[in-house]
Amino acid sequence: MTDQASADPAVANAPGAMSRMSEAVPPHAWFGASAVFHYLGPAFAVLLFPVVGVLGVAWFRIASAALVFAPITKPWRTFKKSTPRERLLLIALGGCLAVMNSSFYLALDRLPISLVAAIEFVGTIGIALWGLRTGRNFLAFAFAIIGVALLIDVPSLLAADGPALTSDLLGLFWAVLNGSLFVLYIILGHKISEGGASGGVERLGAAMTAAFIFVMPIGFLQALEAFGAPLLVLAGIGVGICSSVIPYVCDQLAMARLPRASFAFLLALLPATATIIGVIVLRQIPNAVDVLGVVLVMIGVAVHKPAPMPAPTDHELQ
Repeated sequence: MTDQASADPAVANAPGAMSRMSEAVPPHAWFGASAVFHYLGPAFAVLLFPVVGVLGVAWFRIASAALVFAPITKPWRTFKKSTPRERLLLIALGGCLAVMNSSFYLALDRLPISLVAAIEFVGTIGIALWGLRTGRNFLAFAFAIIGVALLIDVPSLLAADGPALTSDLLGLFWAVLNGSLFVLYIILGHKISEGGASGGVERLGAAMTAAFIFVMPIGFLQALEAFGAPLLVLAGIGVGICSSVIPYVCDQLAMARLPRASFAFLLALLPATATIIGVIVLRQIPNAVDVLGVVLVMIGVAVHKPAPMPAPTDHELQ
């Protein structure tokens, strides 16, 4: 993908502010900041579910993020300068973000945050297993499957009936959908970061504008009920900044310097982050089996050997 700044020679010779930030700090530090806010924002969002509604909070998350990005990244300019192929990529990422965030919140409304986090990253292990079929990766996949089975508590799920079973199955459906779209987010996020961190953040802002359009029919009516309470509106904006602005920008700053395989490897940190935040913010105290499940998922992600990242060709960067 072409770098938007390359049309101006003066700009092309000087790295953008985001690119300078990306280079100034080790990429692992940016990933660490993203890991904290990736679940800190949603943990606060759960507290708003009873008063704003699940999809209303999802609307606030995306709408406030789009509002923050707009004056900084000027998405209209990005769309205007993009090629048709680039616009399609931005729209695809926007649709992915809208549905992923909504399904994430629908899952959190029914399941513990640590379980949703574990399911979210099984997809990355599956991608590694598919891309590089080795005994080591089969072992990693086995660790992850066992860990998720412990977190889901399969025996209790099979023994449940009535509303409890329906709630669990719905929660698991939304969690699996979110996890699948998270894999797509990683792929598309790396694609828009190929021109550098500054260009990646600009394209992220354009994608967030597309996500706002996608989420309008999904959550606006629920969100509308909160406009009479300024504190709820401010809380919704805060959730958007913590959930979609800070972590996604940090992702771009890390992705610009890390190959996709390395970024996927670092995802092993996130189930643990989710569990810790769940304890602190939501008082979701894990039992010994839950802790074992999280550990097994982390081992699975850490043990797997990702496929080598192919060097980008010239036409892939166009």
